[in-house]
Amino acid sequence: MNYREEKLVERRVTYTLEHEGKFYIVENVPARVNEETGEQLFSPDTVERLQRTIIGQGKPSRVLETPVYEYSD
Repeated sequence: MNYREEKLVERRVTYTLEHEGKFYIVENVPARVNEETGEQLFSPDTVERLQRTIIGQGKPSRVLETPVYEYSD
């Protein structure tokens, strides 16, 4: 079998999370990104810092109002 080596590049990404009915966006998060699939991989330290930022609910740099739509057939 021939396996293609994954190409991961260091990038800054936008991380989004829904937690307890609220959406959170964290910009400029360091991640390793698979160039082929777009999958984002975060270091354990980064994940811990994201959790502290969101759960600790520090003062956000800005607040966005976002419309929500329901998909219908």
